[in-house]
Amino acid sequence: MEEKKHKGVSRRDFLKTIGGGAIGSAVVSTGLLDTKEAEAYPIEVVGTRRGKSAVTLKVNGKNYRVDVEHRETLAEVLRDQLGFTGTKIGCDRGECGACTVVVNGRNVYSCSHLAVWMEGKDILSIEGLGKGEKLDPLQEAFIEHDGPQCGFCTSGQIMSGKALLLRNANPTEAQVRKALSGNLCRCGNYNREVAAVVAAASKAR
Repeated sequence: MEEKKHKGVSRRDFLKTIGGGAIGSAVVSTGLLDTKEAEAYPIEVVGTRRGKSAVTLKVNGKNYRVDVEHRETLAEVLRDQLGFTGTKIGCDRGECGACTVVVNGRNVYSCSHLAVWMEGKDILSIEGLGKGEKLDPLQEAFIEHDGPQCGFCTSGQIMSGKALLLRNANPTEAQVRKALSGNLCRCGNYNREVAAVVAAASKAR
């Protein structure tokens, strides 16, 4: 038996119409496309053809010219385009700290910063700490104090610690704990991670 259809526009047609109209109106109102251009392109294309920019990122002392989507985060570009996979993505919402890198001397969540914002800034990832086969003193201290457990949060912990030591070469234990407070450790290994940063500061004196 043929299914009885409601008169007028179906729910699916209504949603498709209202969705397309909303997207089209939003794109036109932002000035990305004029009305005629918006009508000429399918909805899935509208607003995306101008969605990339070429930016120069200075990472670990070297300049990279990359095409990035305006929505791409620094974490995504570091990992997917530049191959710096030591920067981990955990929560992808700026809460866990696994993606921490140092930008202009400050620790930042790279998953919460767009790559296009990073033009002209000095970015340091975990790969940039050591010199060839020689580890950074902070990396050595993490090994000596059993800082890594599962290892997932380790690079973010180290980068937060590094940012602190760049600002303060002789931090107290309380200052170290505060500096690492934005980095979550699934293994609960905080005491050893704090001890590693304190030890690295002591070695540098």
